Amino acid sequence: MTERDDHPALKGWQSREGELLVGNVPITSLARRVGRTPFFAYDRARLKTRIAELRAELPERLTLHYAIKANPMAALVCFLAERVDGFDVASAGELTKALDAGMAPSKIGFAGPGKTDQELTQALAAGVLVEVESGGELARLSGLAADIGATPRIALRINPDFQLKGSGMRMGGGAQQFGIDAEDAPQIIADGRARGLEIQGFHIFAGSQNLNAETIAEVQTKTLDLALRLADLLASPMRYLNLGGGFGIPYFPKDRPLDLARVGESLATVVDTLAEAQPQARPVLELGRYIVGEAGLYVTRVIDRKVSRGEVFLVTDGGLHHHLAASGNFGQVIRRNFPLVIANRMGAAPQERASVVGCLCTPLDLLADKASLPRAEVGDLVAIFQSGAYGLTASPTAFLGHPDPAEVLV
Repeated sequence: MTERDDHPALKGWQSREGELLVGNVPITSLARRVGRTPFFAYDRARLKTRIAELRAELPERLTLHYAIKANPMAALVCFLAERVDGFDVASAGELTKALDAGMAPSKIGFAGPGKTDQELTQALAAGVLVEVESGGELARLSGLAADIGATPRIALRINPDFQLKGSGMRMGGGAQQFGIDAEDAPQIIADGRARGLEIQGFHIFAGSQNLNAETIAEVQTKTLDLALRLADLLASPMRYLNLGGGFGIPYFPKDRPLDLARVGESLATVVDTLAEAQPQARPVLELGRYIVGEAGLYVTRVIDRKVSRGEVFLVTDGGLHHHLAASGNFGQVIRRNFPLVIANRMGAAPQERASVVGCLCTPLDLLADKASLPRAEVGDLVAIFQSGAYGLTASPTAFLGHPDPAEVLV
Protein backbone atom coordinates (compact mmCIF):
# COMPACT_ATOMS: atom_id res chain seq x y z
CA MET A 1 0.00 0.00 0.00
CA THR A 2 1.13 3.52 -0.69
CA GLU A 3 -0.12 6.91 0.38
CA ARG A 4 -0.15 9.94 -1.86
CA ASP A 5 0.71 13.01 0.21
CA ASP A 6 2.13 15.43 -2.38
CA HIS A 7 -1.07 17.48 -2.17
CA PRO A 8 -2.88 18.17 1.13
CA ALA A 9 -6.15 17.00 -0.39
CA LEU A 10 -4.72 13.54 -1.14
CA LYS A 11 -3.60 12.79 2.40
CA GLY A 12 -4.97 9.49 3.65
CA TRP A 13 -6.06 8.13 0.28
CA GLN A 14 -4.45 4.75 -0.43
CA SER A 15 -3.59 2.79 -3.54
CA ARG A 16 -2.74 -0.83 -4.25
CA GLU A 17 -1.08 -2.26 -7.33
CA GLY A 18 -1.44 1.07 -9.06
CA GLU A 19 -5.12 1.54 -8.31
CA LEU A 20 -6.73 4.13 -6.10
CA LEU A 21 -8.75 2.56 -3.28
CA VAL A 22 -12.17 3.82 -2.26
CA GLY A 23 -13.49 2.08 0.84
CA ASN A 24 -10.66 -0.42 0.24
CA VAL A 25 -12.12 -1.22 -3.21
CA PRO A 26 -9.82 -0.78 -6.26
CA ILE A 27 -11.14 1.92 -8.52
CA THR A 28 -11.60 -0.29 -11.60
CA SER A 29 -13.53 -2.84 -9.53
CA LEU A 30 -15.68 -0.05 -8.13
CA ALA A 31 -16.40 1.25 -11.63
CA ARG A 32 -17.53 -2.23 -12.69
CA ARG A 33 -19.65 -2.50 -9.55
CA VAL A 34 -21.33 0.84 -10.22
CA GLY A 35 -21.91 -0.28 -13.79
CA ARG A 36 -21.11 2.97 -15.55
CA THR A 37 -19.13 6.16 -15.50
CA PRO A 38 -19.15 8.97 -14.49
CA PHE A 39 -19.99 8.53 -10.82
CA PHE A 40 -19.49 10.14 -7.45
CA ALA A 41 -18.13 7.90 -4.69
CA TYR A 42 -18.19 8.75 -0.98
CA ASP A 43 -15.97 6.88 1.46
CA ARG A 44 -17.66 5.80 4.72
CA ALA A 45 -14.35 5.40 6.56
CA ARG A 46 -13.30 8.96 5.78
CA LEU A 47 -16.68 10.26 6.96
CA LYS A 48 -16.31 8.34 10.23
CA THR A 49 -12.79 9.67 10.67
CA ARG A 50 -13.85 13.27 10.13
CA ILE A 51 -16.69 12.98 12.66
CA ALA A 52 -14.28 11.40 15.16
CA GLU A 53 -11.80 14.26 14.63
CA LEU A 54 -14.52 16.80 15.31
CA ARG A 55 -15.71 15.00 18.43
CA ALA A 56 -12.14 14.82 19.74
CA GLU A 57 -11.31 18.50 19.23
CA LEU A 58 -14.61 20.29 19.87
CA PRO A 59 -16.17 20.88 23.29
CA GLU A 60 -18.48 18.10 24.45
CA ARG A 61 -21.40 20.45 25.08
CA LEU A 62 -21.37 21.66 21.49
CA THR A 63 -24.12 20.24 19.28
CA LEU A 64 -22.87 19.14 15.85
CA HIS A 65 -25.26 19.59 12.92
CA TYR A 66 -24.82 18.53 9.30
CA ALA A 67 -25.94 21.05 6.66
CA ILE A 68 -27.68 18.87 4.09
CA LYS A 69 -27.17 21.44 1.32
CA ALA A 70 -23.53 20.31 1.07
CA ASN A 71 -24.58 16.85 -0.12
CA PRO A 72 -28.18 15.58 0.07
CA MET A 73 -27.55 12.03 -1.24
CA ALA A 74 -30.11 9.94 0.65
CA ALA A 75 -27.76 7.11 1.68
CA LEU A 76 -25.18 9.60 2.92
CA VAL A 77 -27.78 11.59 4.89
CA CYS A 78 -29.01 8.37 6.53
CA PHE A 79 -25.42 7.39 7.34
CA LEU A 80 -24.74 10.75 8.99
CA ALA A 81 -28.07 10.78 10.85
CA GLU A 82 -26.61 8.19 13.23
CA ARG A 83 -23.39 10.14 13.76
CA VAL A 84 -24.29 13.82 14.12
CA ASP A 85 -26.60 15.55 16.60
CA GLY A 86 -28.91 17.26 14.13
CA PHE A 87 -29.50 18.51 10.60
CA ASP A 88 -29.82 21.92 9.01
CA VAL A 89 -32.04 22.17 5.94
CA ALA A 90 -32.79 24.91 3.43
CA SER A 91 -35.82 23.62 1.52
CA ALA A 92 -38.85 21.40 1.92
CA GLY A 93 -37.06 18.75 -0.11
CA GLU A 94 -34.14 18.71 2.32
CA LEU A 95 -36.60 18.69 5.21
CA THR A 96 -38.20 15.54 3.80
CA LYS A 97 -34.80 13.87 3.49
CA ALA A 98 -33.92 14.79 7.06
CA LEU A 99 -37.17 13.34 8.40
CA ASP A 100 -36.90 10.24 6.19
CA ALA A 101 -33.43 9.64 7.62
CA GLY A 102 -34.96 9.41 11.08
CA MET A 103 -33.72 12.69 12.52
CA ALA A 104 -36.03 13.98 15.25
CA PRO A 105 -37.84 17.23 14.31
CA SER A 106 -36.54 18.81 17.51
CA LYS A 107 -33.02 18.45 16.07
CA ILE A 108 -33.69 20.07 12.68
CA GLY A 109 -33.25 23.74 11.82
CA PHE A 110 -34.80 25.22 8.64
CA ALA A 111 -33.00 28.27 7.22
CA GLY A 112 -33.08 30.05 3.86
CA PRO A 113 -34.11 33.50 2.63
CA GLY A 114 -37.02 32.49 0.38
CA LYS A 115 -39.24 30.04 2.25
CA THR A 116 -42.65 29.76 0.62
CA ASP A 117 -45.91 29.57 2.57
CA GLN A 118 -46.08 25.88 1.68
CA GLU A 119 -42.61 25.29 3.09
CA LEU A 120 -43.38 27.22 6.25
CA THR A 121 -46.57 25.20 6.69
CA GLN A 122 -44.62 21.96 6.27
CA ALA A 123 -42.08 23.13 8.83
CA LEU A 124 -44.84 24.04 11.27
CA ALA A 125 -46.55 20.69 10.79
CA ALA A 126 -43.27 18.83 11.31
CA GLY A 127 -42.38 20.83 14.42
CA VAL A 128 -38.89 21.83 13.28
CA LEU A 129 -37.14 25.05 14.28
CA VAL A 130 -37.70 27.79 11.69
CA GLU A 131 -34.78 30.20 11.37
CA VAL A 132 -36.60 33.35 10.28
CA GLU A 133 -34.77 35.56 7.78
CA SER A 134 -36.90 38.74 7.73
CA GLY A 135 -39.71 40.64 9.38
CA GLY A 136 -42.01 39.68 6.52
CA GLU A 137 -41.24 36.00 6.99
CA LEU A 138 -41.96 36.31 10.71
CA ALA A 139 -45.37 37.84 9.95
CA ARG A 140 -46.21 35.09 7.43
CA LEU A 141 -45.11 32.37 9.83
CA SER A 142 -47.26 33.86 12.58
CA GLY A 143 -50.34 33.94 10.34
CA LEU A 144 -49.83 30.41 9.06
CA ALA A 145 -49.33 29.08 12.59
CA ALA A 146 -52.63 30.67 13.65
CA ASP A 147 -54.40 29.17 10.63
CA ILE A 148 -53.41 25.60 11.45
CA GLY A 149 -53.30 25.93 15.23
CA ALA A 150 -49.57 25.28 15.54
CA THR A 151 -47.09 26.73 18.01
CA PRO A 152 -44.03 27.70 15.98
CA ARG A 153 -40.48 27.06 17.10
CA ILE A 154 -38.54 30.15 16.03
CA ALA A 155 -34.98 31.43 15.88
CA LEU A 156 -33.92 34.61 14.11
CA ARG A 157 -31.16 34.47 11.55
CA ILE A 158 -29.04 37.56 12.06
CA ASN A 159 -26.91 39.29 9.45
CA PRO A 160 -24.03 40.46 11.66
CA ASP A 161 -22.22 43.76 11.36
CA PHE A 162 -18.92 41.91 10.85
CA GLN A 163 -17.50 39.54 8.23
CA LEU A 164 -15.54 36.30 8.22
CA LYS A 165 -12.47 37.61 6.39
CA GLY A 166 -10.87 35.28 3.90
CA SER A 167 -14.03 33.28 3.28
CA GLY A 168 -14.68 31.58 -0.03
CA MET A 169 -18.24 32.90 0.17
CA ARG A 170 -19.37 35.82 2.34
CA MET A 171 -22.69 35.20 4.11
CA GLY A 172 -22.74 38.07 6.61
CA GLY A 173 -21.75 41.71 6.99
CA GLY A 174 -22.84 44.52 4.67
CA ALA A 175 -26.06 44.23 2.70
CA GLN A 176 -27.21 40.62 2.42
CA GLN A 177 -30.19 38.60 1.27
CA PHE A 178 -29.49 36.40 4.28
CA GLY A 179 -30.91 37.16 7.70
CA ILE A 180 -32.06 40.21 9.60
CA ASP A 181 -29.58 43.06 9.91
CA ALA A 182 -28.24 43.12 13.46
CA GLU A 183 -29.35 46.73 13.96
CA ASP A 184 -32.93 45.82 12.95
CA ALA A 185 -33.14 42.76 15.18
CA PRO A 186 -34.44 44.59 18.29
CA GLN A 187 -37.51 45.76 16.37
CA ILE A 188 -38.14 42.28 14.94
CA ILE A 189 -37.83 40.78 18.41
CA ALA A 190 -40.34 43.34 19.71
CA ASP A 191 -42.67 42.50 16.81
CA GLY A 192 -42.44 38.81 17.68
CA ARG A 193 -43.30 39.51 21.31
CA ALA A 194 -46.29 41.62 20.23
CA ARG A 195 -47.52 38.68 18.16
CA GLY A 196 -47.18 36.35 21.13
CA LEU A 197 -44.36 34.40 19.51
CA GLU A 198 -41.55 32.84 21.50
CA ILE A 199 -38.16 33.35 19.88
CA GLN A 200 -35.80 30.67 21.15
CA GLY A 201 -32.53 32.13 19.94
CA PHE A 202 -30.40 33.04 16.96
CA HIS A 203 -28.54 31.77 13.91
CA ILE A 204 -25.49 33.88 13.04
CA PHE A 205 -23.37 32.81 10.07
CA ALA A 206 -20.71 35.13 8.63
CA GLY A 207 -19.06 33.13 5.84
CA SER A 208 -17.91 29.78 4.48
CA GLN A 209 -14.79 27.93 3.23
CA ASN A 210 -12.29 29.53 5.60
CA LEU A 211 -8.95 27.91 6.46
CA ASN A 212 -7.71 30.46 9.00
CA ALA A 213 -8.32 29.23 12.55
CA GLU A 214 -7.56 32.59 14.13
CA THR A 215 -10.10 34.37 11.91
CA ILE A 216 -12.74 31.77 12.70
CA ALA A 217 -11.99 32.09 16.42
CA GLU A 218 -12.35 35.87 16.24
CA VAL A 219 -15.70 35.63 14.48
CA GLN A 220 -16.99 33.04 16.96
CA THR A 221 -16.23 35.42 19.81
CA LYS A 222 -17.99 38.29 18.02
CA THR A 223 -20.92 36.01 17.26
CA LEU A 224 -21.32 35.15 20.93
CA ASP A 225 -21.11 38.81 21.97
CA LEU A 226 -23.82 39.77 19.48
CA ALA A 227 -26.07 36.89 20.50
CA LEU A 228 -25.79 37.72 24.19
CA ARG A 229 -26.69 41.36 23.54
CA LEU A 230 -29.77 40.33 21.60
CA ALA A 231 -30.71 37.67 24.16
CA ASP A 232 -31.37 40.41 26.69
CA LEU A 233 -34.32 41.48 24.53
CA LEU A 234 -36.01 38.08 24.43
CA ALA A 235 -39.11 37.32 26.46
CA SER A 236 -37.50 34.19 27.91
CA PRO A 237 -33.96 32.83 28.27
CA MET A 238 -32.15 31.95 25.07
CA ARG A 239 -32.34 28.23 24.28
CA TYR A 240 -30.65 28.02 20.89
CA LEU A 241 -27.57 29.55 19.29
CA ASN A 242 -26.40 28.41 15.86
CA LEU A 243 -22.81 29.64 15.55
CA GLY A 244 -22.69 28.81 11.85
CA GLY A 245 -19.62 27.00 10.60
CA GLY A 246 -17.42 28.21 7.79
CA PHE A 247 -14.73 25.54 8.22
CA GLY A 248 -12.82 25.17 4.95
CA ILE A 249 -11.03 22.29 3.25
CA PRO A 250 -7.84 22.52 1.15
CA TYR A 251 -8.58 22.43 -2.56
CA PHE A 252 -5.32 23.73 -3.99
CA PRO A 253 -1.60 23.05 -3.39
CA LYS A 254 -0.91 26.18 -1.35
CA ASP A 255 -3.94 25.60 0.91
CA ARG A 256 -3.12 24.41 4.40
CA PRO A 257 -5.67 22.34 6.33
CA LEU A 258 -7.64 24.12 9.04
CA ASP A 259 -6.09 23.94 12.52
CA LEU A 260 -9.06 22.19 14.12
CA ALA A 261 -7.43 22.06 17.55
CA ARG A 262 -7.12 25.85 17.64
CA VAL A 263 -10.75 26.26 16.59
CA GLY A 264 -11.73 23.80 19.33
CA GLU A 265 -9.89 25.87 21.94
CA SER A 266 -11.80 28.97 20.89
CA LEU A 267 -15.11 27.15 20.87
CA ALA A 268 -14.48 25.81 24.37
CA THR A 269 -14.25 29.38 25.63
CA VAL A 270 -17.35 30.38 23.68
CA VAL A 271 -19.36 27.43 25.00
CA ASP A 272 -18.25 28.03 28.60
CA THR A 273 -19.14 31.73 28.41
CA LEU A 274 -22.52 30.92 26.88
CA ALA A 275 -23.25 28.35 29.59
CA GLU A 276 -22.53 30.92 32.28
CA ALA A 277 -24.55 33.74 30.70
CA GLN A 278 -27.42 31.70 29.20
CA PRO A 279 -27.36 28.23 30.80
CA GLN A 280 -30.43 27.00 28.87
CA ALA A 281 -28.94 27.84 25.48
CA ARG A 282 -27.91 24.93 23.23
CA PRO A 283 -24.86 25.89 21.12
CA VAL A 284 -24.91 24.47 17.59
CA LEU A 285 -22.08 24.19 15.08
CA GLU A 286 -23.37 23.78 11.52
CA LEU A 287 -20.96 22.07 9.13
CA GLY A 288 -21.45 20.72 5.63
CA ARG A 289 -18.40 20.89 3.38
CA TYR A 290 -16.03 20.16 6.27
CA ILE A 291 -17.80 16.88 7.06
CA VAL A 292 -18.29 15.48 3.55
CA GLY A 293 -16.08 17.42 1.14
CA GLU A 294 -12.88 15.41 1.53
CA ALA A 295 -14.69 12.06 1.57
CA GLY A 296 -15.87 12.29 -2.03
CA LEU A 297 -14.46 11.62 -5.49
CA TYR A 298 -15.81 12.29 -8.96
CA VAL A 299 -14.74 9.52 -11.31
CA THR A 300 -14.93 9.90 -15.07
CA ARG A 301 -13.53 7.80 -17.95
CA VAL A 302 -11.25 8.96 -20.77
CA ILE A 303 -13.13 8.37 -24.03
CA ASP A 304 -10.74 10.15 -26.38
CA ARG A 305 -7.14 11.28 -26.39
CA LYS A 306 -6.22 13.99 -28.83
CA VAL A 307 -3.40 16.39 -29.57
CA SER A 308 -4.27 19.84 -30.86
CA ARG A 309 -1.36 21.98 -32.04
CA GLY A 310 0.96 20.37 -29.55
CA GLU A 311 -1.42 20.33 -26.57
CA VAL A 312 -2.81 17.10 -25.12
CA PHE A 313 -6.52 16.85 -24.35
CA LEU A 314 -8.07 13.96 -22.44
CA VAL A 315 -11.78 13.97 -23.32
CA THR A 316 -13.95 12.32 -20.67
CA ASP A 317 -17.55 11.18 -20.37
CA GLY A 318 -18.10 13.62 -17.50
CA GLY A 319 -17.89 17.37 -17.20
CA LEU A 320 -19.16 20.56 -15.63
CA HIS A 321 -22.76 19.41 -15.89
CA HIS A 322 -21.93 16.99 -13.06
CA HIS A 323 -19.19 18.89 -11.25
CA LEU A 324 -19.47 22.61 -11.88
CA ALA A 325 -17.07 23.49 -9.05
CA ALA A 326 -14.20 21.49 -10.57
CA SER A 327 -14.57 23.45 -13.80
CA GLY A 328 -13.90 26.68 -11.91
CA ASN A 329 -17.37 28.08 -12.53
CA PHE A 330 -18.69 27.89 -8.96
CA GLY A 331 -17.23 30.86 -7.13
CA GLN A 332 -13.59 30.82 -8.28
CA VAL A 333 -12.25 34.24 -9.22
CA ILE A 334 -9.05 32.77 -10.68
CA ARG A 335 -9.51 29.29 -12.11
CA ARG A 336 -7.35 26.60 -10.46
CA ASN A 337 -7.35 22.84 -10.87
CA PHE A 338 -8.94 20.63 -8.28
CA PRO A 339 -6.55 17.82 -7.30
CA LEU A 340 -6.95 14.85 -9.64
CA VAL A 341 -5.17 11.65 -10.63
CA ILE A 342 -5.27 8.96 -13.28
CA ALA A 343 -6.80 6.60 -10.77
CA ASN A 344 -5.72 3.32 -12.38
CA ARG A 345 -2.11 4.52 -12.81
CA MET A 346 -1.30 5.51 -9.24
CA GLY A 347 2.43 5.68 -8.60
CA ALA A 348 3.25 6.30 -12.25
CA ALA A 349 5.47 9.31 -12.79
CA PRO A 350 4.08 12.37 -14.58
CA GLN A 351 5.05 12.28 -18.24
CA GLU A 352 3.10 15.12 -19.81
CA ARG A 353 0.94 18.13 -19.29
CA ALA A 354 -2.62 17.40 -20.32
CA SER A 355 -5.95 19.20 -20.09
CA VAL A 356 -8.86 17.09 -18.91
CA VAL A 357 -12.07 18.19 -20.59
CA GLY A 358 -15.66 17.03 -20.53
CA CYS A 359 -18.07 16.01 -23.25
CA LEU A 360 -20.02 19.27 -23.51
CA CYS A 361 -19.97 21.69 -26.43
CA THR A 362 -18.45 24.61 -24.53
CA PRO A 363 -14.87 25.64 -23.75
CA LEU A 364 -16.01 26.14 -20.14
CA ASP A 365 -16.10 22.35 -19.78
CA LEU A 366 -12.55 22.15 -18.45
CA LEU A 367 -11.90 19.83 -15.49
CA ALA A 368 -8.13 20.36 -15.41
CA ASP A 369 -6.00 22.86 -17.30
CA LYS A 370 -2.56 21.58 -18.34
CA ALA A 371 -2.18 19.26 -15.37
CA SER A 372 1.02 17.27 -14.85
CA LEU A 373 -0.08 13.65 -15.28
CA PRO A 374 1.10 10.18 -16.27
CA ARG A 375 0.29 9.39 -19.88
CA ALA A 376 -3.38 8.41 -19.99
CA GLU A 377 -5.12 6.36 -22.62
CA VAL A 378 -8.70 5.77 -23.68
CA GLY A 379 -10.46 3.75 -20.96
CA ASP A 380 -8.42 5.13 -18.07
CA LEU A 381 -10.22 6.59 -15.06
CA VAL A 382 -9.77 10.17 -13.83
CA ALA A 383 -10.57 10.79 -10.16
CA ILE A 384 -11.16 14.33 -8.91
CA PHE A 385 -10.72 14.79 -5.17
CA GLN A 386 -12.52 17.16 -2.76
CA SER A 387 -15.76 16.26 -4.51
CA GLY A 388 -17.97 15.28 -1.58
CA ALA A 389 -19.61 18.68 -1.19
CA TYR A 390 -21.39 20.95 -3.67
CA GLY A 391 -20.85 18.51 -6.52
CA LEU A 392 -23.78 16.91 -8.31
CA THR A 393 -26.62 18.98 -6.84
CA ALA A 394 -24.70 22.23 -7.39
CA SER A 395 -24.27 21.51 -11.11
CA PRO A 396 -26.39 22.12 -14.25
CA THR A 397 -27.25 18.47 -14.88
CA ALA A 398 -29.82 19.22 -17.60
CA PHE A 399 -27.30 21.01 -19.82
CA LEU A 400 -27.12 19.22 -23.19
CA GLY A 401 -29.26 16.32 -21.97
CA HIS A 402 -26.57 13.88 -20.82
CA PRO A 403 -27.51 11.24 -18.22
CA ASP A 404 -27.02 11.99 -14.54
CA PRO A 405 -24.02 10.32 -12.90
CA ALA A 406 -24.39 7.56 -10.35
CA GLU A 407 -23.66 8.13 -6.66
CA VAL A 408 -22.38 5.44 -4.30
CA LEU A 409 -21.49 5.29 -0.63
CA VAL A 410 -18.63 2.83 -0.26
